[in-house]
Amino acid sequence: MFVPCGEVGYLRRLLEQIAKFSVVGFLAFFIDYGMLMLLSQVLGVDAVLAAGISFVISVVFNYLASMRFVFTHRSDLSRGRELATFVMLSVIGLGINECLMWLGVSLLGSAAIAVTVTKVFATAVVMVWNFASRKRWLDAAE
Repeated sequence: MFVPCGEVGYLRRLLEQIAKFSVVGFLAFFIDYGMLMLLSQVLGVDAVLAAGISFVISVVFNYLASMRFVFTHRSDLSRGRELATFVMLSVIGLGINECLMWLGVSLLGSAAIAVTVTKVFATAVVMVWNFASRKRWLDAAE
């Protein structure tokens, strides 16, 4: 199959961006997961509440790292609007995360392995949302 040169360059840049996004996401996941396990398994906080708290903590890291290393700042967005948009998109991701955590814990229970399986699934779904939405509304690169 023939792919025009311009498209090859775009695909290469997109794959590089996805790789960077994956590294940032991997680190954010471990922050999120570590806080989730600390709160729910060590401190006894409800798993769904703990998932919300840990998710918010990881969003702060994710914003700083994503907007520095993954996405290109759009000149038509002030940093304040960029942050507000990032937070709004993350809140939607949080809603997806919380719904999936609630469903998973309801079906599988709140033992560490059940929370882990649920969290991995929820993270995969939210990761797709995060990349697609941030690429669409925050990234200046074409």
